[in-house]
Amino acid sequence: MTTDAVTAGTVSSTLDRELRWAVARLADAGVGSPRWDAEQLAAHVLGIRRAALATVTDLSASSHAAFVALVEQRAARVPLQHLTGSVGFRYLDLEVGPGVFIPRPETEVVAGYAIDHLRAEALPRPLVVELCAGSAAIALSVAHEVPTAVVHAVELDAEAIAWAERNVAARVAAGDSPVHLHLGPVEGALRDFDGTVDCVIANPPYVAEHEMDDVHPEVRDHDPHAALVAGMDGLGVICEVVHRSGGLLRSGGLLVIEHSDRQGESAPAVLHESGGWLDVADHADLTGRPRFLTARRGPR
Repeated sequence: MTTDAVTAGTVSSTLDRELRWAVARLADAGVGSPRWDAEQLAAHVLGIRRAALATVTDLSASSHAAFVALVEQRAARVPLQHLTGSVGFRYLDLEVGPGVFIPRPETEVVAGYAIDHLRAEALPRPLVVELCAGSAAIALSVAHEVPTAVVHAVELDAEAIAWAERNVAARVAAGDSPVHLHLGPVEGALRDFDGTVDCVIANPPYVAEHEMDDVHPEVRDHDPHAALVAGMDGLGVICEVVHRSGGLLRSGGLLVIEHSDRQGESAPAVLHESGGWLDVADHADLTGRPRFLTARRGPR
């Protein structure tokens, strides 16, 4: 039905029929959210928001062809965000694509915790650092929602930071304060700020090498390997973040680190073992799974 040839410029089919086909095709391919993805792809092809699909009845031949092509790519488990070129994160639309980790909904909770903390402290110019920044989703959300904050983001990979640069430029054009980007490793990052940072946030790689076979194809085959895997136990980069944050944070400064849902005990244990941290706690995401840890830097 959907692949029948049509004459260019004519109506190919009704949108409702195309969506039913797309949902079935994506479900058969194992996509976890076939209805959502089909509607997002249709909205992308039509250049409208998903909520406006109810106002569309028919697809033109060109839109039909573009939609079919995108659905087939999604059925091959190409990430939805690579096909649309963007991802929604909290209140922002960010550019993403090959070469940068796609931020996930659970990370919105991590960012939200830090943002709520910064608002509650009400410091006049809080200094905030995001480590392992990728697209800079967390840093940009802080800059957007806490406009008084001075925000820096550190990312090791040049390809990923190129995406971050695009997103920073777009948000500055929209009126947000700039996020200051730094290319380099976590180790030794921003030494000039030692002992002065109010909040460090990180979503580091935390997948163990032996877990890669269980990772969804969209992630395993398309997200940068270095943004996913952190050694045999998945704690390697978390340890680096904890060590560097101990230098960056002022006494009482807040550390927020995302981890996998199997690291609800092992990730906080890294802080307990390293010493110098107060109020170490672990927190669940919206599904009730362990998702991130928090702690305050002890007296220096």
